[in-house]
Amino acid sequence: MNTIVITILSLSLIGSLAAIILYFVAQKFKVIEDPRIDQVDEVLPGANCGGCGFPGCRGFAEACVNSEELADLFCPVGGNDCMSDVASVLGKDAVSKDPEVAVIRCSGSPEHRSQTNFYDGAVSCTVAHNLYAGDTGCQYGCFGCGDCVVVCDFDAIYMNEETKLPVVIDDACTACNACVEECPRDIIELRRKNKKDRKIFVSCVSMDKGGIAKKACSVACIGCKACLKVCPHDAITVENFLAYIDPVACKLCRKCVVVCPTDSILEINFPARKIKVEKENSAEEAVIKK
Repeated sequence: MNTIVITILSLSLIGSLAAIILYFVAQKFKVIEDPRIDQVDEVLPGANCGGCGFPGCRGFAEACVNSEELADLFCPVGGNDCMSDVASVLGKDAVSKDPEVAVIRCSGSPEHRSQTNFYDGAVSCTVAHNLYAGDTGCQYGCFGCGDCVVVCDFDAIYMNEETKLPVVIDDACTACNACVEECPRDIIELRRKNKKDRKIFVSCVSMDKGGIAKKACSVACIGCKACLKVCPHDAITVENFLAYIDPVACKLCRKCVVVCPTDSILEINFPARKIKVEKENSAEEAVIKK
């Protein structure tokens, strides 16, 4: 009986000592969290997409609280309204940002880019990219495996069965950047969302020389610089045989679209161009009347 009592008392004493030690350790290393973090977290959308560059909404909330200003912090899902709420909670100034949308910079559908081989492996753009150059003559274009569709938490991308290319649903896109980070070919880009969602961009990322690029894909950019010469806003640069249109400098004049010999520059959500009818000269009219 004494052995049992001694055992119970010993275990109780050890447990009590352990509890006391744990209490003092917890007090020594406890972290006092700023209550404003919870307040900021409540006004965030809770998507935890990582588009802000932080691991989830709470990580972004902590960054907002600990930062002296919000100039370099932005929640792409919540947008300007969300950042205004965050600024109100923290008593800081919010910096508005133009809304952005993802664009697919590749038009290499089977119609324009013939298949040269067959890939029999894991249906993943990343895996395919690490194994070989692709199943067409273009080593830069979209694989069409749909990795971008898988990572999109907002159902803003789907694969077009005919073109074998991803399509962005502009109204659903939150510019979270997940698809941009996922694409191993870097064909997806976030661009400023203009009025009426109009945009002009070079839908090609090939850096092959003109003849090689054109042979691989009929709508590839050949780096001819025709667009560069007609742009009145210095919005176009050509490097490595590839043209690029700066979304900020571009004024959507569409002059570059007309002169592109391969139709690699896309104009989206613009009204149809008016067909100009040439007027007969007065001399011809006079002859017809006689």
